[in-house]
This record gives sequence, structure tokens and C-alpha cells, in this order.
Amino acid sequence: MPGIDESLIFHPLRIAVLTISDTRDEATDRSGALLAERLTAAGHALADKRIVTDEVTAIRGAIEPWIADEGVDVIVTTGGTGFAPRDVTPEAVKPLFRREMDGFSVVFHQASLETVGVATLQSRAFAGQAGDTFIFCLPGSTGACRDGWDRVLAFELDSRHRPCSLAGQIPRLRDHCA
Repeated sequence: MPGIDESLIFHPLRIAVLTISDTRDEATDRSGALLAERLTAAGHALADKRIVTDEVTAIRGAIEPWIADEGVDVIVTTGGTGFAPRDVTPEAVKPLFRREMDGFSVVFHQASLETVGVATLQSRAFAGQAGDTFIFCLPGSTGACRDGWDRVLAFELDSRHRPCSLAGQIPRLRDHCA
């Protein structure tokens, strides 16, 4: 049965959060704040947090240095995954991937279907790996970020999750996590 094995050691990940929005700032960024709060409450470290506009160059300008930074294991973005004309997160991030994680979108949409119904179709949530860094791109709503963290990422990023978790694929943890 899948779940958290409390007999195993928890290995905190270093996670950067990027909010992609033309309208949000630190005072109004509820989605980025929710992700930062959830990941630190789970025992992970907030490696960095930024807000950029819905522009390919701005998005890549934030993400590319994090990919190169050994102090960042995982990047979680919020925003820019819909169908509005300025939603360009997939177009900005996917070309950086060496591998896509097709299953993330499927699992995210299954979780989201339970809370927002078929409106989940309006999201282009996706994930993949750039270098050794895992990147998860969530919609900009707080509800979608809550679904994404609470129903998917909280488990997949916990080194104690069985039968396996992505923590074991982080280079610095490969010898410590099964």
C-alpha cells in the first residue's frame, strides 16, 4: 500500500518557488505564499522565491540560474499554465527539459477533477527534469496549488514515501534514499 513509511529518515529538499503573473506582487501572491508555507511546514527548505511577469525571457531568467544552482533540488512554479493569451509558462519551460514527466499532468488532473470538476481541462499543468532539477508547473489559483501540493507533491517529494519518491533521484540523495 503506498504511503509514508515513518520508519525511514526524512530528507528535506531545497525547493524554489516561482510565481508567474503580470498582476501579483509579494502582498497579493497567495499561491506562491501557499506553496512556500506548505513546503516549509512539510520540513523542506525554501531555497528561493520570486515573482516574474508572464514573459518567456523573464520566466527563463529566473529558472535557468536555479537549474544551475546545486542548492536548488526542485522548482515549483505557479501561474501561466492556462489558455489566456499571456499564459506562456509551458512555452518558456518545456524547451529546458531533458525529460518530461507525463504522469504528473495526469495525476494532477485526477486530483483537480475532484475539486473543480471538468474546469481542470483549462490547465496545462506539467512537469519535467532540466539537468538534475525537477520542475513542477502548477496553475496560478490557490486551489490548484493546494491540490498540487496536498494531493501530489507532498507525497512524491517526501523521501519516506513508498514504494518510491523522487527524492531518491536527487543527486545528493541517491545514496540515502531507496
